[in-house]
Amino acid sequence: MATNGNGRSMESRTGRNNQRYNTKGERLVAGVVPLTADKSFVMLIQSTRRKGWVLPKGGWELDEECHEAAIREAWEEAGICIQIDYDLGDIHDTRPRKKASSSSSSSSSKSKDGKGGKDSTKEKAASLYRFYEATVTSEEVDWPERDKRERKWFTFADASELLKERPELLTALDRSTMKR
Repeated sequence: MATNGNGRSMESRTGRNNQRYNTKGERLVAGVVPLTADKSFVMLIQSTRRKGWVLPKGGWELDEECHEAAIREAWEEAGICIQIDYDLGDIHDTRPRKKASSSSSSSSSKSKDGKGGKDSTKEKAASLYRFYEATVTSEEVDWPERDKRERKWFTFADASELLKERPELLTALDRSTMKR
């Protein structure tokens, strides 16, 4: 695995094989609210799945502590080195659940009445987020997802507007000590 001069991996972790879930089946996600030292600006990154800006976050894996996952995600997605300042606590995903289709869409997954069988569609599990407030100590020129994402600093007001469609991310920002 390639590393940069800081000894950090230049490859993002992918897949869900090592993903943590709680007893309710919720995917455990670690994230950061990355701030400037004076707390005047927050860094947001471009989402790879939908248009718009998000906070760096991703799956908490089995071989790491939650704060380590948050530090790793900040590096992989935003190319930043951070110092964690505060644990902002758990935030439940309140967005409506989407239906996930099964891996097989063949007729064998349908029941006799032609409707989906018990495994043809299932509700995607919710996520449980744990965010940390962090101070950005450095922004690297090269990072694992540099070719996939843009990063940019925003004021509280601008970031709040950009995150309004993502209540879990807006809650994390609101819980931070960032200057309003």
